[in-house]
Amino acid sequence: MTARTAEDICRFSAAELASAYASGALSPVEVTEKALARAEEAQETCNAFTLIDHDGARAAAAASAARWQAGRPTSPIDGVPGTIKDIVSVAGWPISYGSRLSAYTACAEDSPCVARLRAAGMVMLGATTTPEFGWKALTDSPRWGITRNPWDLSLTPGGSSGGAAAAAAMGAGVLHLGSDGAGSIRIPAAFTGISGIKPTFGRVPAYPPSAFGTVAHVGPMALRIEDVEAMLAAMSGRDLRDWFQGAGQLEKLAVQDLPPKGLKIGVWKTPPGGEVAPEVAAQFEACLAEFRGAGAILEEIDLPFLDEVYDIATRLWYCGARARLGGFGAIDMLDPADIDPGLMEIVKHVAGMTTSDYIRMVNRRAEFGSAMDQLTDRYAFLLSPTVAIMPFEAGFEVPPGSGLDRWFRWAGFSFPINLSQQPAAAVPTGLGARGLPHSLQIIGARGRDSAVLGLARWWQQRSAPVYPS
Repeated sequence: MTARTAEDICRFSAAELASAYASGALSPVEVTEKALARAEEAQETCNAFTLIDHDGARAAAAASAARWQAGRPTSPIDGVPGTIKDIVSVAGWPISYGSRLSAYTACAEDSPCVARLRAAGMVMLGATTTPEFGWKALTDSPRWGITRNPWDLSLTPGGSSGGAAAAAAMGAGVLHLGSDGAGSIRIPAAFTGISGIKPTFGRVPAYPPSAFGTVAHVGPMALRIEDVEAMLAAMSGRDLRDWFQGAGQLEKLAVQDLPPKGLKIGVWKTPPGGEVAPEVAAQFEACLAEFRGAGAILEEIDLPFLDEVYDIATRLWYCGARARLGGFGAIDMLDPADIDPGLMEIVKHVAGMTTSDYIRMVNRRAEFGSAMDQLTDRYAFLLSPTVAIMPFEAGFEVPPGSGLDRWFRWAGFSFPINLSQQPAAAVPTGLGARGLPHSLQIIGARGRDSAVLGLARWWQQRSAPVYPS
């Protein structure tokens, strides 16, 4: 491991960069050049990008430098470099969704979250890799190949925001836009030792709507939780193109350190659909000991609908995948050679699903969501491991030899929280015996993103960030 040094500006936080820009010690132009070089390294090493926009990033950095010199930055992240997942529209960039079926033509307009980041002055370095249409919690695709974990290039970084996670871990930008339909921010954050949050559904506007429906969230990823906060603040707000946000307004982010002393916290140890690796369980127990030592009141809880939630999630997810592929014509007429084999398999699982079956799953999801709302009303937070297993060999959907059939089997700590739409943050908890990062998941009631981030901030202040050398 290499400790962060003052000379390594690719490891500076957004706040550190803003301070350096304000004093004139650094310029967004200088920082962007360093970040672009690191992005090229992340691409060469991990295959983290689908494109790197040197000209666009340099132009944005020059404009930011002029604003800082005039004393008029647009936001706390003005001039801070970052990336956008290749599943979100950026005006002038082609978008592929990791698929050969995509026309890969330039987008006409920014998605709402990208527009907000652009207005805030973030320097967009490039687009990061995703599996085909973001369908799985790994990052490999027919179009771009395998993305690898910078901690160990033989391993997966997770997914579907795996390119963003690899870029963040390597310092190829500070702020990274991901999406999370079943763990796609939190799983790669856990596997690469960074932070990320799946916000309360609707906090960050999304347009066009996801084929996977109202389990799909857009959110930030970064090395540090304070950068996650800054990015989320810039992206949050109402956009009339996103009808699913609803008419109500979520509380404004107001994050403060939130020590757990006296807080009643639920401890979730048993995920649906699979066991927890001993190494993960041991690290989680060590985390719980720290919370107890800080005065938290911990009570073990059972997940509502534990025996049903896997079936609810997978049926709805597979229907979304079928709808996405169906946009390219009759599925039976598509060339299987152009499509991820696993994606083709799951859409066949729901070929005979009736409208009544689908509505029944939607209603059972609503009942589960209500039960989760009641649970998070009784407890200030829920704690769990972020992922039940450690990173495994890249290019596989499940750990080789595990006997598992689908990635949902090892993602049981993440996908239920997409069904229920609560905010959930993944924060690193240090390195295990094999030198790989571990992660803690912090879950709060819907709308209480500030509280989740406050507890995550308290946790991360106890140790310095870790990243691969």
